[in-house]
Amino acid sequence: MHVVSFPEPATPAALLAQVRELQRDAWPSSPFPDPGGSEPNHDPDLSPQSMLLVDQGVVLAALDILAKEIEHHGRRYRAAGLSTVVTRNSARGRGHGRTLITAARTAMAEAGHDIGLFTCDRPLQAFYESGGWELLPGTVLIGGTPDEPFPSDQPGFDKVTMAGFFSATSRRHRTSFHDARIQLHPGLIDKLW
Repeated sequence: MHVVSFPEPATPAALLAQVRELQRDAWPSSPFPDPGGSEPNHDPDLSPQSMLLVDQGVVLAALDILAKEIEHHGRRYRAAGLSTVVTRNSARGRGHGRTLITAARTAMAEAGHDIGLFTCDRPLQAFYESGGWELLPGTVLIGGTPDEPFPSDQPGFDKVTMAGFFSATSRRHRTSFHDARIQLHPGLIDKLW
C-alpha cells in the first residue's frame, strides 16, 4: 500500500477511472466527468493534484489538492485545500482516509504553501483533526467569484472550516483567520473546495 500523487491531467487512466467511480458512488448527484474520460474534474487554474492511496492497483482512497493565492487582512498567502476526499466503501474504517489526509497536509507544507484551508461537513471535523488539521472557529470561506459568491455559511449548509498553518507568516497571523470571512474565490467550477 502506498500514496501516489499526480497532476490531475497526468493521473494514469486505470487509476483515474477508479477515482471517478468512487466519486460518483460517494456523490451520485454531482456532475463528475465520465469514469473513462479525460475531462478534468477541477479548474486547471487551481493546479489540481490528485493524491491516491493504492494497494496492488486498487485505489482505496483519493483526494485532490487545489491551490491558489489569496489575500487576507492585507497579506498574500499561498493557499491550498482538500477536495473530493473519498474512501472506497469496502475499505472504510481502516484508517485509509486518515493516512491520505495526513499525507496531503505534509505535501502542502513541503510544496511551500503558507496555509491549508477547506470546509467539511460538521460531523467530519473530528476525522480531519485526527489527520493534523485544526478547526478555525467561526470562520467562513467565500467561494465562487466576487460577482457570484458562494459562502460556506449559506442556508442549508452545515460546514466548518479546517486549516493547517505551514509558514512562519501564517503561524504568526493564525488568529486573524479565526471568526473571519476569507475570500477564497476559486471560481465557478470548484465553487468551494
